[in-house]
Amino acid sequence: MRARIYKSDKRFFECKVDETGDIVKAMARGNLLKKGETLVVGDYVFLEEIPETKEIMITSLEKRSSEIFRIIVRESRKKVTASNCDLLIILTSVSRPQFKRGLVDRFLVRACQWGIRPIVVFNKMDEFDESFDISFEEKRLNRLGAKCFEISAINSDYSARYLENGVNELRNEIQDRTSIFLGQSGVGKSKTINMLSDGKFELRTNTIAKVGKGSHTTTWSEIVELDGFCTIDSPGIRSFSLDDIDPDDLLSYFPDLEEVASDCKFSNCDHTEGTKGCAFWSEYSPDTTEGEFLHSRLDSFHRIYDEISQLPFWQKKF
Repeated sequence: MRARIYKSDKRFFECKVDETGDIVKAMARGNLLKKGETLVVGDYVFLEEIPETKEIMITSLEKRSSEIFRIIVRESRKKVTASNCDLLIILTSVSRPQFKRGLVDRFLVRACQWGIRPIVVFNKMDEFDESFDISFEEKRLNRLGAKCFEISAINSDYSARYLENGVNELRNEIQDRTSIFLGQSGVGKSKTINMLSDGKFELRTNTIAKVGKGSHTTTWSEIVELDGFCTIDSPGIRSFSLDDIDPDDLLSYFPDLEEVASDCKFSNCDHTEGTKGCAFWSEYSPDTTEGEFLHSRLDSFHRIYDEISQLPFWQKKF
């Protein structure tokens, strides 16, 4: 029978059976793990009951559509913490904390790396200051394939005023999907999830995912089933640094920039102002609309590249 892993704790896995909706506890068959397979929250698996012992065993693992992971550089391996996530919901704020474009771009790097479709939710719109050009940010993000929504987590009746999509459209977007919510501390993650789930979400960690380290009350990941959608609560994402990304690979996680960079005259172009033959500076002036979009992304790329290049990749200890 087919099921999905909802919680993993050491050798045991709580699985939801597709056909009945029952939650059962299962163990992985020994030869499955010997093949090098790892089982994580979100995996779709097949179960078999052993008649003699009545134990339920996981016998096989379906191919994943996406993986949430970090690279363990010192071991040259990928540590997967969850799988089969449909949406990466980037929660940001237009008021306390102020919107940070660079942080959103960091989350977009992970969305690209993990193969998960991103959406961006602007919270605290009841405190919106019209000096913030939210229209520009929406156009910029839409170009990157990230649909935008505006909400007020403390007021579920708030209607969209500046963007096309509001809370009702957001509910439709996440319906019957599995999402992970990411955002810096203070943007209202728990309040947003509670609003979307009609108050059914109980935050069991001090943070879902934030930039920097968080303190957690659990040591395992799990899927939390809410009002018509699921969210992944994963203490495995204790830090949102990008230090596990090889600087040589970073451009591939900015596909919009990678496309332009292919027109640079030299393959080792560093894409800084004044660089001979750089397509960004010779073909896209920052004073044009198109150039403004591209150079805002290029600025984020350079900031992240400088950060993760502080140490040679092979010297990193995580």
